[in-house]
Amino acid sequence: MYLSIIIPAYNEEKRIARTLKDIDEYLKTKTYDYEIIVVSDGSRDKTADIVKGLQAEVANLRLIDNKENHGKGFVVRQGLLDAKGDYRLFTDADNSTAIDQAEELLPYFEQGYDVVIGSRDIKGAVLANPQPWHRRMLGEIFNLFVQIIVGLWGIWDSQCGFKIITANAAQDILSRCKIDRWAFDPEILIIAKKLGYKIKEAPVVWANDIESKVKFKGMVKMGLDLLKIRWNLITKKYG
Repeated sequence: MYLSIIIPAYNEEKRIARTLKDIDEYLKTKTYDYEIIVVSDGSRDKTADIVKGLQAEVANLRLIDNKENHGKGFVVRQGLLDAKGDYRLFTDADNSTAIDQAEELLPYFEQGYDVVIGSRDIKGAVLANPQPWHRRMLGEIFNLFVQIIVGLWGIWDSQCGFKIITANAAQDILSRCKIDRWAFDPEILIIAKKLGYKIKEAPVVWANDIESKVKFKGMVKMGLDLLKIRWNLITKKYG
């Protein structure tokens, strides 16, 4: 199989059907084979039921239905490891980065890259519906912390939820991950960098979803996770 799309979902009953239909409509025009995997993170709403109801309509749609909440990092990792594709893309349920942007990232694998990440913060990126200034500021502060604390220099947007990784790199990198919640993105990238995998940051078209919210409390927890990553690096827990 060529491409797997992994969508982590927590209480996404309002958005998941639209996102899945958009992804399916686009991929049906492609000649390569693909699968779509929704990983429900202990959703308390009808997310899982909606996905099940769409399986007859959306080709190659699978559901991993966790009964308890584990964290976004956990379910993304779960989906990536369960996937069958040579290339494995994870994207957010809000569809902020449309699936057609995959065509901007996939060619880099032919150039020898192992991990290709979408970016909102480099030349060529288009913000169709920018975030409010305070969200933007928090994001820039967090990215600065990522570079200083974790040492992820040269990556300007570690948090864009649109990344593709090869099957081999996924198995190697994800088996070493420790972070189950929001700071899993920089952990994946720093492990990839440490192991010598080639990382490419590529511009994407991105639209802010006003229903998506990041609370200050969540940012604090992300900061604490960065410190855990730093400690794991110091104590060589990543190998």
